Amino acid sequence: MRIANLVYEYPPNIAGGLGTYAAEITRELVRMNHNVSVFTMNNDEGNLSPRDLYRGVEIRRIKTADMADSLPVFMADDIKKWGRGLELFSKVLVYNCITATEIIQDYESSGFSKYDLVVAHDWLSAMAGITIRREKNIPFVFHLHSTEKGRTLGNGSQIISGIEQQAGHFADRVITVSYAMREELTKMGIPSEKIRVCYNGVNSEKYSVERITSKEIEETRQKYGIGDEEFMILFIGRLTWIKGASNLVMAMTHVLNQIPNTKLIIIGIGETKKYLEKLVEDFKLNDKVKFRFEFIPENERIKHYAACDLAVFPSLYEPFGIVALEAMSMMKPVIVGTTGVSGLKEIIIPEGPNQCGFHMNPRNPNEIASAIIDILQNPDLRIRLGQNGRRRILESFDWRFAAKKTLEIYSELLESNDTSLDANI
Repeated sequence: MRIANLVYEYPPNIAGGLGTYAAEITRELVRMNHNVSVFTMNNDEGNLSPRDLYRGVEIRRIKTADMADSLPVFMADDIKKWGRGLELFSKVLVYNCITATEIIQDYESSGFSKYDLVVAHDWLSAMAGITIRREKNIPFVFHLHSTEKGRTLGNGSQIISGIEQQAGHFADRVITVSYAMREELTKMGIPSEKIRVCYNGVNSEKYSVERITSKEIEETRQKYGIGDEEFMILFIGRLTWIKGASNLVMAMTHVLNQIPNTKLIIIGIGETKKYLEKLVEDFKLNDKVKFRFEFIPENERIKHYAACDLAVFPSLYEPFGIVALEAMSMMKPVIVGTTGVSGLKEIIIPEGPNQCGFHMNPRNPNEIASAIIDILQNPDLRIRLGQNGRRRILESFDWRFAAKKTLEIYSELLESNDTSLDANI
C-alpha cells in the first residue's frame, strides 16, 4: 500500500502526542512492507532538509511563509479565541496549500496517483486532505485525535471546528482514538458509519524498567532533591487548562498533611505556567512542587517514569492519553481523570484483579489526593498496579497492535470501493 501521510509535527519537530503517534505508526507500517510518504512542516527556521528518509519513511518538509497580514479580519478575530496565534494559523494554511498542490501536480504530470490513499491528522492537515480528495478522488482517511471544542472546553475557534467537521464529511473513513471520542464525533454530526476506533500504543521495548539503571534513577531524583525516603509524583504533559495540573497542585496540600515526605514534579510547557507558579507560591509549596518548563527528550522522559512512584494525569478532556501508556509500560501505577470525554477511562482498569490505576474526578483536588494517598501508603498495591499495567500494555497497547488495526481499516476502505462523495457536500 502506498500512503501519503499528512501530519503537522514529525521528528525532530515533536510538540506532543500527535508527533509521537505519527513517528511510531509510520515506522510500524513501513515494517509491515508498506510505502509511507510523510508531508510535514519544516521547523520555524526552515533549516531542516526538505526531503529526508527516517526509519524507512520518506519525509517531505514544507517550508512556509507568514501570511497573517493577508488573512481576513473576521478570521483574525476568530483565531484570537484559539489562543495560539494568527501567525501559526497562517503557516498551517500555507502548509496545507503547498502539500495539496504538490500531490495534485505529481498526479497530473504522471497521469496517475502515486498513492493509494491520503491520510490527514487533525485539522492541522485536514484542508489538504479535503482538497486532494475533491480534486483527484484519491481515497481520504481523516484521523481525528481531539476536537477544537474539546481542547478549549467549548471556547475555541469556529473556523477550526468547521474544518474538522468538513473533513469528517469529505473523508471516506474517520479514525479516532477511543469510543468516548467516537461518541463526541457523532454528536458533531460526522456520520457514524464512517467512524472507526483505533487505540494508540507505546513502544514496550523502549519503555521498559529493565533499560534503566539504578544509577540513572538516583541521578534523576537527585535533580529535584528527592531522597531515598521520599515519594515522587510525576506529571508530564502540556500545561494547558484541560490537563488539570492546577488541581493536582491543590491536591498536594491534602497529600502533604498525611504524607509529608512527598514531592510533585511537573514537566511541560504551556499557557498556564505563570498561574501554576503563582499557585505554588500562594500555597507555600515551593519545596514540594518542582517545575521543569520544557519539552524533555524521550530518553529523559523514560528516566522520569522509572524514577517516580506514581504518575497522575488529571485531564478534564483527554481523548486518549499516551502518557498514561508510557507510565504503565514502565510499571508505574497511574491516577487519571475520567469525567467528560475520556479515553483514559477505557485504558485504565480501576478495580478487580487486573486493576492498574485509579479513576477520579479531575476537578476535585480532594478526590485526587485521596487516590494518591491510597497508593503511596500501600507498597504492595503500588507493585501490583505496576505489574498489571505492564501486562495490559503487552497484551493490548503495543504500537504493533495499533498499526495492524490501522492497516485493517485502510484495507477495508480500499477493498470496499466506498469512495463516492456525498452529493450534498
